[in-house]
Amino acid sequence: MSSRPALVRSIPFWGLVAASLGTAGYGALVLTEKLGTMTTTLTDGTATGVEVYVGQSQAVFGAVLVGAGVVGILLALTVASLATLRPSAPVEVVEPLDWDSATDDIEDGSVHGYERGLGYTAAVETVGRSDEDAEREASAATR
Repeated sequence: MSSRPALVRSIPFWGLVAASLGTAGYGALVLTEKLGTMTTTLTDGTATGVEVYVGQSQAVFGAVLVGAGVVGILLALTVASLATLRPSAPVEVVEPLDWDSATDDIEDGSVHGYERGLGYTAAVETVGRSDEDAEREASAATR
């Protein structure tokens, strides 16, 4: 296992992407809503001071949020591109697998490291219920 997680599994990276997209989306929503309200009321001639002057500052706030979201997305893209430049640790093969001995183990009954004579049975033999298990269950039921 590598000591550094891959960028795809990095929670802070995906948090940055999600927060950036959310911030940019909310800023765009505020910006278009306030500019739409200001445009409608100014062209109708029904604009009040609150809609015009407070609407301007809220539109600027929305624009700042859009800018912050774009900067966050650009930062996430920069982190992603820099992560590809990071050298990865070389894979070391500790010992090549000897397929001949693996098939010999299966043939002589020592499957999964169990050897005969140690009290273990092969995996194929342990699939069903043994007679001892049935006797134990019967004696437990009569108690």
